[in-house]
Amino acid sequence: MTDPARPRLVVLVSGSGTNLQALLDAAADPAYGADVVAVGADRAGIEGLARAERAGVPTFVERVGDHASRADWDAALTAAVAAHQPDLVVLAGFMKLVGPAFLAAFGGRTLNTHPALSPSFPGMHGPADALAYGVKVTGCTLFVVDEGVDTGVIVEQAVVRVEDDDDVESLHERIKTAERSMLVEQVGRLAREGFRVEGRRLLVG
Repeated sequence: MTDPARPRLVVLVSGSGTNLQALLDAAADPAYGADVVAVGADRAGIEGLARAERAGVPTFVERVGDHASRADWDAALTAAVAAHQPDLVVLAGFMKLVGPAFLAAFGGRTLNTHPALSPSFPGMHGPADALAYGVKVTGCTLFVVDEGVDTGVIVEQAVVRVEDDDDVESLHERIKTAERSMLVEQVGRLAREGFRVEGRRLLVG
């Protein structure tokens, strides 16, 4: 049962939901200070939704193909999220870019992760691009979603060393481990303490 006094999290997923599971596990501890009140997805039948259902968390699905236009989908997604009155929205492996309607409603309180140290290596292939470039360290970034691709104000970053024998898969697995830990810690912190954005800086408390 969620506590009405605690900050409310809506999590959006597109796949297996390992970051979602980490948030669900953390939120089960009263000391975490926030509750996952709903999980949404852009496709049905995924493990992320099953994880939510096993935890007794309400779910919803808004598929782009079920709407006449991307703008209609964005409006429907916005309405579905708004129905759960979130304090924070977390994109946890959500593989769609949200649009203007969503940002008008939830801009400044929607968080996402990127598997590189922003602003380097934006887009879908951060670990591969970092490996190809030959960097010695890479990592992950938690940021406030804006209208760009991985361009929002940075909340936190975690560094992952690139080993000589890394391939894309081994590097990405270590990045994902760091990402989960960072996401859980920072979402809880922001939910408990509050935050504001000033220019390119995020100030907690």
